[in-house]
Amino acid sequence: MSSVEPALAGVTSAARTAPLIVHVIYGLKTGGVENGLVNLINHMPPERYRHAIVCITDYSDFRLRIRRPDVECYALHKPPGKVPGFYVKVWRLLRRLRPQIVHTRNLTTLVTQVPATLARVPVRIHGEHGRDMLDLDGSNVKYQRVRRMIRPFVHEYIALSRDLEAYLLGKVGVARPRLTQIYNGVDIETFRPAERRRADLPVEGFGAGDRVVVGTVGRLQAVKDQVTLVRAFVCLLERRPDLRSRLRLAIIGDGALRQPCLEILARAGFGDLAWLPGERADVAGLMQGFDVFVLPSLAEGISNTILEAMATGLPIVATRVGGNPELVDEGRTALLVPADDPPAMAAALEVYADDATKRAQHGRAGRALAEARFSLPAMVRSYLEVYDRAHARRSSPTDRR
Repeated sequence: MSSVEPALAGVTSAARTAPLIVHVIYGLKTGGVENGLVNLINHMPPERYRHAIVCITDYSDFRLRIRRPDVECYALHKPPGKVPGFYVKVWRLLRRLRPQIVHTRNLTTLVTQVPATLARVPVRIHGEHGRDMLDLDGSNVKYQRVRRMIRPFVHEYIALSRDLEAYLLGKVGVARPRLTQIYNGVDIETFRPAERRRADLPVEGFGAGDRVVVGTVGRLQAVKDQVTLVRAFVCLLERRPDLRSRLRLAIIGDGALRQPCLEILARAGFGDLAWLPGERADVAGLMQGFDVFVLPSLAEGISNTILEAMATGLPIVATRVGGNPELVDEGRTALLVPADDPPAMAAALEVYADDATKRAQHGRAGRALAEARFSLPAMVRSYLEVYDRAHARRSSPTDRR
């Protein structure tokens, strides 16, 4: 934890006295939930709300992306498994911080709504951002039961997709007036098309003018399923040997799947046609070096990387899961395929590899869609409406339920 007084240097008096929101997340590290939170804090007017971030586990240098100097991060270092005393720790911290609003995100933080209630936090909000390997389609009965059990402690819900909205209404029993659906926003100034055909990636052999670079960005974990992308890449090259001189693969990110991906490529003899550099901080620039963006996930809420790729002017190949179909215009900005289906993904990649005109058309349409529907200002306005409405309602003596 950093000290409070130095952090307040340069903060206006209005910002110092604004209501405090405590955002509870699993950990502040590279990821979609974390990226969305950082974007929200960075673009919200500082005089409206103050912010603090409570990490169930820990935070990394990712927190340095927060541009406001007054945002404190707290790491609670919860070990795996059930730790009853942990929730006392959460209660004590909330009693000390005395926030007006607590905003938890996803199932891993949901139970902290109970100590937030005991700490008498006036407004308690919960957001659902996506699913994990144990609940790819929302059918996990245990997870539904936990959410229903905690439901009385939550005042307002935010769903990042229509798919998650339907889940909260139908499976969890959230009342419609307590639920708001808000899409993520994308920074269309940071993520923008390359000035020329595409930028050069910092790796030898990827920059030739006739190359088609297929790329993805994300944590290399099972739910993201980059293995399917690698298998699709291998499948396409084995079926179309003429593409071996042109097609290249870039997978940006780190995690447990990185080594299996490398091994599949090596066994197929295509290791020199792929670049897996691990985690990188220059994602916006690297995306400008792609010709096609691929999201092979088994489950998704609302994918930040799809939005970033659209803003970069890239055509998309994505799995037809979660909120993905809500973000793209199938057949005009993207091609959708079933999850865990390398041949289907290979066929979609082949369409774009063979048709530069289609790549350009779909990329331009995706950029236009990102500008029209998924701007950061629109996202921030939607969150402010929820926070303001809930704060005003809970501050009223006639509505303290």
